This record gives sequence, C-alpha cells and structure tokens, in this order.
Amino acid sequence: MFNNKISKLIAAVAVIASTTSISFAVEKNYPAINTAIAKLGLQVQDVVDVPLNGMKGVLTDKGLFYVSEDGSMLLHGTLFNLKEGMKNESEAILSKVRVSQLGKFEAELIEYKAKNEKYAINVFTDITCGYCRKLHQQIAEYNDLGITIRYLAFPRGGVASQSYRDMVSVWCAQDPAQAMTDAKVKGQIVAKSCANPVVDHYNFGAQIGVSGTPAIILQDGTLVPGYRPPADMLQLLQGS
Repeated sequence: MFNNKISKLIAAVAVIASTTSISFAVEKNYPAINTAIAKLGLQVQDVVDVPLNGMKGVLTDKGLFYVSEDGSMLLHGTLFNLKEGMKNESEAILSKVRVSQLGKFEAELIEYKAKNEKYAINVFTDITCGYCRKLHQQIAEYNDLGITIRYLAFPRGGVASQSYRDMVSVWCAQDPAQAMTDAKVKGQIVAKSCANPVVDHYNFGAQIGVSGTPAIILQDGTLVPGYRPPADMLQLLQGS
C-alpha cells in the first residue's frame, strides 16, 4: 500500500543540464534501491537511467520516482532538462513505458473502430465519469473523423468500489461494446462476473501517471488528461 512515509521524503525535483538516452537496466543490479522502495510499500517494476547524476528512475506500481543508487534519497515530481529546452524527461520515460506495455492489453480493450481509421487512441474510462459519458456520446463523431476509440478500465473509486464492480460487468458482458454504451448512455448495467482485466488496467494506469478520467494515450505514448471534443482531438493527432 502507498505509504505515507513517501510524503516526508519527496523533495523538489532537480532541474538538470545534461542529457542521456533512456535505457532499461536490470533491476537486480540495484539491491539498495529495491530495499528502499520495498520499505515504502511499493513494488519496483523497472529501473531506468535518467540524466541526473547518482539517481535512477524507478517505475513502481504507484508511478515514477527518482532514487539515489545507494537508496538513501528519493525525489518525486517532474524532471525537466534545461539544455533541451525544458524537455520533460519524466514524460519521455513514461511515454516509452506506455507504448511498450499497451500491446499486452490489446486483446482486452473495448474498441469502437473507425471505418476509415487514420488514428487510434486508448482511453482510460469510468462509467461514472461525466466527461467519459460525453466522450462516449460522440463516438460516431470521432469515428467519422477517422479516430478509433479503444477503452481501458479505470474505476476512479478503486478496486473496492461499486464503479469497479460495474466495470467488471461491462467487460464480462456478451457484447462489451454494447454494455459500455448501455452503462454510459442509459445507466443500465447487468451484473456479470468472469475472469477480467479491470484490475490490470487500473494498476497499469496508476503506474503510468493516470489520476483521473478520461485519460487518453496517443500512439506515441503521450498522455492527454481530460476530455477533448472530436475536432480538437483530430487537430491534436494531426500535429503529434
């Protein structure tokens, strides 16, 4: 469980003046980091290089942190690179993770495919979210613009909430796409239970920086928080 000790350790993120490429490191090479993170109740997913001397980027089940190689210091926040025009190094790391990990969920997404598909966006959604409902009511407009919508589950109340149980019912329905529409547009949910990916989707979202819904992942891994009208989304995609 996310430990309150973290809030006492979080410091202002350093703004650095050098660059380096992001590469995945072997987790077992950093026992001090693993030990320090475990004491905070977090699980290390990956350790990555960052352009910050003596520090590593540590991707956990609760997001991205920066930890000294000896495990004594922890930073949390956004890391910017001054020499690269305020490049967001944190987003660069997370974008790579989003792209690399999304593929494993491909068979579990609820998809509304555009006939003349030009773009596909992955949307973390919750059926209780007002803007998620608004986005869903405009599915046809997104599709007409060549934008395919692919949903992942992100129950905002967590995995012990009614919204989680309702999302499970949607994913377990015989026709999940229709069940999603019924839930969002009509408020109709038929209780179902089955092996489902809702927890995995939720944990993945927490790992890559999703904190609310809708949260949209573009094909290059960019995270777009919040609702975008169809025309605005097309413009964003055309410029990405």
